[in-house]
Amino acid sequence: MRRPFFIFRSLQAQVTAIFLLISIAPLLLAGWWSLRTGQRLIMGQALNQLENLASDKASLLERWLGERRADLEVLAGSPALRSGDQDMIVEHLAAVRRHYLVYQGFTLVGPDGSVVLTDGKSELFPEGVAAALSGRPHQSEIVLGPDGRESVYRLSLPVRSVAGEVVGVIQSTVGTGAILSMVLKVRLGETGESYLVDRSGTFLAHQDPKRILKENISRSGSFQNLPGLGPKEPANLYTDYRGIEVLGVSRAIPGTDWYLVVEQDRDEAFAPVNRLRRIFYLLLGGFSLAAVGLSAAFARYFAGPIQRLSEAALALESGRYDTPLAPIRRGDEIGTLYREFGRMAAELDARQRKLEARVDVQEAELKVADARLRETQEAAERSQRLAELGRLAAGVTHELRTPLTSLKLFLQSAREDLQISPELEQDYNLAIGQIARIEGTINRFLNFARPESPIFELIDVGQLIEDALLVTGPRARHQETEIEVALDPRLPRLRGDKKQLGEVLVNLMTNALEAMKKGDRVRVRASADRSEKMTRVRIDVSDSGEGIAPENLEKLFDPFFTTKASGTGLGLSIVAGTLARHGGEIKVESGPGRGSTFSVFLPAADEGAA
Repeated sequence: MRRPFFIFRSLQAQVTAIFLLISIAPLLLAGWWSLRTGQRLIMGQALNQLENLASDKASLLERWLGERRADLEVLAGSPALRSGDQDMIVEHLAAVRRHYLVYQGFTLVGPDGSVVLTDGKSELFPEGVAAALSGRPHQSEIVLGPDGRESVYRLSLPVRSVAGEVVGVIQSTVGTGAILSMVLKVRLGETGESYLVDRSGTFLAHQDPKRILKENISRSGSFQNLPGLGPKEPANLYTDYRGIEVLGVSRAIPGTDWYLVVEQDRDEAFAPVNRLRRIFYLLLGGFSLAAVGLSAAFARYFAGPIQRLSEAALALESGRYDTPLAPIRRGDEIGTLYREFGRMAAELDARQRKLEARVDVQEAELKVADARLRETQEAAERSQRLAELGRLAAGVTHELRTPLTSLKLFLQSAREDLQISPELEQDYNLAIGQIARIEGTINRFLNFARPESPIFELIDVGQLIEDALLVTGPRARHQETEIEVALDPRLPRLRGDKKQLGEVLVNLMTNALEAMKKGDRVRVRASADRSEKMTRVRIDVSDSGEGIAPENLEKLFDPFFTTKASGTGLGLSIVAGTLARHGGEIKVESGPGRGSTFSVFLPAADEGAA
């Protein structure tokens, strides 16, 4: 007779095997049925959510397109367009663009197909003009707009006379950025996405701008399941354009050849099933281990404490003195050894903590001493820079004041002795004014360590900016750079030193011009910054230069700090000091490749106390 395998010689092993078989088989069957049922329910729930999202987004886009056509129909039948008065038409079109924001521009075409006028950013679309002149509205494909950043489409409608005859065409360039951002925004886990394609499968809208109008899904399951292009009963589980298996639904947008697709990765959609499967496997494994582990309980009773002592000894050897020992209730020799080892480990841990606390105190004292040393060094460096400034100011005063005074006297004598023509009178006054400004700059450079007290008076901010433009304007024209000024019509006045604040603006505008390339634009904007506590005047000077490195922003207003080859590093330091004496401040926003904006904040004048 063949002897059974050695593991089943004991009764304990045989009972354990039978118990496992009886208990695990029903669990396996119930788990398999639960997983299958759960997968079907979760797939149905996910598809229902996808279909609801797709229907909502498609309805939203359809309604938005209808509104744009309705807008243009109202505009085509408006009295302004029928009047033929170009001024009235331009004013009306501009009002429509300002009100609706989505229209980038309009083009009005006559009955012969020639352009009558153009308002905003709009390019003529001949195909749409031809269709509209024949009496049919026309909507173009989505393309990149004139600025190359936002996708647009062109809508063309006929303009009819009172008698119903086509007398022209109104064509609009409609920006799709706002509506498409709403269509693309979905709350569907981490992998859920929505995108728009045309009949050929080309992306019209996608979360990744690099794919728009450049990539195509015609070879993927996403395209095969578009309504009217794929099978009559499209599959909801397929491989998308990325090669990933997804759950997806799509909707055709009525009146267009656009298709909206909403998808979610299969792995994420079925994540609850996967979690249920893992839980089932864990329960099955735990149940099996619990049954098998009963046979090893007695061995662990004797070997367990010794094993824990070994682990604790290894922890002490590696320097981990705070490793706790689980309590034990045994009165034999093993229990005594276990408790004595625990007391020894506790004493070592207490001694280690005392040493660490002493080291922490010494490190804190060293940090305090180091901070004081750094403060002393910084104070010494500032004193040295101020001393160097004094010596530099004396040299500059000696080298520049004498020739400037001679030049000023020469110009004044020339005006008295010679007859200056009216054409040169403005140039003469400008030259005298520049000499006076240079003299003032020298005086401020000399008195940087001993700043002058401002002479306060009421200042009109617009006039202050205009005066600064008189100084910086010639340089801007020389480098073919435009200085654009925008003033808040309700701008309050300032109370301050007009000369010092003017030099602040000249300094900031000059820096902006130096950062610009030929043909760029400097923007100067003045507005009121109102809060519950006070009202301040805010003046922003922005350029589109290379920007300032982040590591230089904190040092930007330090004396002598400069990144220019020929700069002294005093300009922005003087600006900050002047604003501080006026109760104001200056802030800067900049970054590599995105230009810089210097924002000046000054308290508004109390007009009632003037």
